[in-house]
Amino acid sequence: MLHSLLFLSVLLGAGQNMVQIPGGDYRPLYMSKDSPQTQVKAFKIDTMPVTNRQYLLFVAANPRWQYQSIPQIFAEPQYLQHWAEKDMQRQPSKKQLNSPVTHVSWFAAQAYCRSLNKRLPTVAEWERVASASESQADGSQEKNYHQRILEWYSLPNSQQLPDVGSTPPNFWGVHDLHGLIWEWTQDFNSALVSGESRGDSKIDQRLFCAAGAQGAADPSNYAAFMRFGFRSSLQAKFTLPNLGFRCASSKENSYEKM
Repeated sequence: MLHSLLFLSVLLGAGQNMVQIPGGDYRPLYMSKDSPQTQVKAFKIDTMPVTNRQYLLFVAANPRWQYQSIPQIFAEPQYLQHWAEKDMQRQPSKKQLNSPVTHVSWFAAQAYCRSLNKRLPTVAEWERVASASESQADGSQEKNYHQRILEWYSLPNSQQLPDVGSTPPNFWGVHDLHGLIWEWTQDFNSALVSGESRGDSKIDQRLFCAAGAQGAADPSNYAAFMRFGFRSSLQAKFTLPNLGFRCASSKENSYEKM
């Protein structure tokens, strides 16, 4: 009961940590400049990634997602391995509480978001928010914007991740989209689908090599190509030390607790 009440406190405060993103057009990176744009409806997104503290409250209130209970089909053995093991349970250290939770699978991340009547953001939603710089909705208009992101991608992973909110907010008031961790998206495995109705189950092989930039909306945006390449390599059960998540919501989503 106590654990449920603690997690409820997170739920009650969750809406205060989200921002509204207006609807707008979005053109996937791998589409050509002449291809139709995709309309992204208005949605809300967490201003920061989910922390170890928040995820600890979630697993305490939902024992089926504790590391000793989660089925292997839903997560690799490395699930929450950065937490210390004590009395057959894993818990983050005090230094980790405000750092983003990692070593979580897509299934676990989606379950966390649904427990708060939210969901993971779609690729289009995440990319729309992440394309903003600190001062503009479209960061590509600023000199060295993409280069700064690439420089972060080239840095080695740190043993202890910084606290969330350690990077300045972007134009929309969202922190840590670049410079902290990679993040799960709801439809991560659709990034390389051809898009043709008769070939939706087939992968466009050009996107695995340099030809992927040919005819792309912005061939110079190597940082975005890296994100799409990274997503295409994932499986839903993967639990990686630099992969976490944040939640989103819209009028359409309404879920039962998992």
